[in-house]
Amino acid sequence: MKDIFEKVTANMGPLGQHSHEAHGYFTFPKLEGEIGPHMMFRGKKLLNWSLNNYLGLANHPEVRKTDADAATNYGLALPMGARMMSGNSIYHEQLEKELSDFVKKEDTILCNFGYQAMVSAIDSLVDRHDVIVYDSESHACILDGVRLHMGKRYVFKHNDIEDCEKQLQRATKLAEQTGGAILVITEGVFGMRGDQGKLKEIVELKKRYKFRLFVDDAHGCGTMGPNGGGTGEFQGCQNGIDIYFGTFAKSFALIGGYISSEKKIITYLRYNMRSQIFAKSLPMPLVIGALKRLELMRNHPEYRKKLWEITHALQQGLVKAGFNIGDTNSPVTPVYLNGSIPEATNMVKDLRENFGIFCSMVTYPVIPKGMIILRLIPTAVHTLNDVTYTIESFSKIVNKLKNGEYASDSLAKVDVDL
Repeated sequence: MKDIFEKVTANMGPLGQHSHEAHGYFTFPKLEGEIGPHMMFRGKKLLNWSLNNYLGLANHPEVRKTDADAATNYGLALPMGARMMSGNSIYHEQLEKELSDFVKKEDTILCNFGYQAMVSAIDSLVDRHDVIVYDSESHACILDGVRLHMGKRYVFKHNDIEDCEKQLQRATKLAEQTGGAILVITEGVFGMRGDQGKLKEIVELKKRYKFRLFVDDAHGCGTMGPNGGGTGEFQGCQNGIDIYFGTFAKSFALIGGYISSEKKIITYLRYNMRSQIFAKSLPMPLVIGALKRLELMRNHPEYRKKLWEITHALQQGLVKAGFNIGDTNSPVTPVYLNGSIPEATNMVKDLRENFGIFCSMVTYPVIPKGMIILRLIPTAVHTLNDVTYTIESFSKIVNKLKNGEYASDSLAKVDVDL
């Protein structure tokens, strides 16, 4: 018989095995100072492209004042208790109503965490007789929700509508046998590639197949569409999305999330979604802070316009400079390079130490071996000078990569925090 501690420490996982070489620098880095495009990292001010702050609301003066006043007036304890028991308030209900109006759905339920909400909502909606059909590159929160499902699930190739239809055909046959239903799950904007989910095409499949569509629009909420109402709004198919998920962790620059749908479905989730029934309600400062952010989002389209100005300048500039940014059609900007994990760490160390640029590095096992993604998240508070400097710097480091200057058999040497 094995000891559980011995078992897990003998296999730390594909990322954990590098913790002694990476922790505090490549993984779990500490960015300090005011949230913005320039932040401190290990005593140096770096240009930061790794912020979930699309509209620049994190340090907006009205947002900071609202957050501070709400914390002073209510503290972080109120409301005390789970929402169903003693944790409700007029502000929670007001936020739900305003979010419903924002994404054009009948009703909304607030959720403490976006990741937790997706997992728990999927678990609540399906039983062992039902069938899930989902995109192969769905976020981990969707995959974990699918793993909880005790029934059958079919995965379709990323954004491949022909394969999606094939899986729907299989799901339909099975659901007819089990007496179950079909739930299709995809994303509005895929957070790694930056490409939009083919929502309009999936909605069209409803004419031939019976299913409900659940869309995780974490990166689309606030950024996509003429009013920021999300990817469904942008594609003109919001009505065809049966269950819409948005997070506060991206455009809102906060924490938490929400799910919007028909009133009867939201009522069902309120009384059956275990992660919310058995968890403390969102603290009042977060709720009031979200109301202020939503107000600014609706009343200041220039923030979204500036985000897209920076996004277009960055993406067009990278392509013009010869970089491969894939099929992104959202602010998420991946730069695809060929190289090993050690090469990636040496390149990123060079970027941080000598060029003063901080961005996320993505390698195997998140993407296939031999590939590197430098993932950039533009915001409304970046400048065109930031864009120009970044493209010039990337051109220099990619030449060094091609010339073998980052070649190594081991990760870049850094002082790690353990």
